[in-house]
Amino acid sequence: MTMTPQELEDQKETLELINSELAARLARQSESGAKVDTKAIFLVGFAATGAQFLAPRSFEPFTGTAAFAAYAVAAGFGISVFNLAEYEDIKPRDVLDTYARSEKGATLGALAGTRVGMFENNARLHQRKTKRWTVALAAVTAGIVLSTVSLVLHTGGHDRHTEPGEPTPTSSATTSAQPH
Repeated sequence: MTMTPQELEDQKETLELINSELAARLARQSESGAKVDTKAIFLVGFAATGAQFLAPRSFEPFTGTAAFAAYAVAAGFGISVFNLAEYEDIKPRDVLDTYARSEKGATLGALAGTRVGMFENNARLHQRKTKRWTVALAAVTAGIVLSTVSLVLHTGGHDRHTEPGEPTPTSSATTSAQPH
C-alpha cells in the first residue's frame, strides 16, 4: 500500500490506531511464543525424568529401547523449540535514525508496514515452534506408554499372587522331606 505524503498526514489518527493494534498483537504473539517455550522445557524435563526412571530398572529390551528412543526424540524436538531464532522486534536505533526527521504520518505508515512484516515472519516461526512442540508431546506420550509396557512385560511373571505355604512357580526347592 503506497500513500502520498498528504494522504499519510490525513490518515495520522487511523495510522496511530493501526500501529497501536499491531504493537499489541506483536506483544501477544511474543507472549504466546514464550508459553510454547515454557511447555517445551517441561516436556524436555519429563523426557529426561522418564529415561532416568527406566534406565536403572530391568525392562523388556525391545519396548524399553523404543521408550528410550521416544524420550530422545522428545528431548531433541523440545530443545529445538526454544533453540529457534528469537521473534523479530523493531530495532529502536534504526527507527530513530530512519524516521526522526520524517512527518508523523509517514513514520506511522512505515512503522505499520514494518510491524506487519515482522508479524508475518514471527507467525512462521511460531508455527514451526508449535509443530515441534507437538512432536515432542507425542514422543513423551509414546515414551511413557512404551516404558509402562516394557516394565509390565518384564515383570509379568514376578507379580503372581501365591497363597502362603505354596511354592512359587519359579521356586527350585524340592518338597520331599529328607531324613536327618
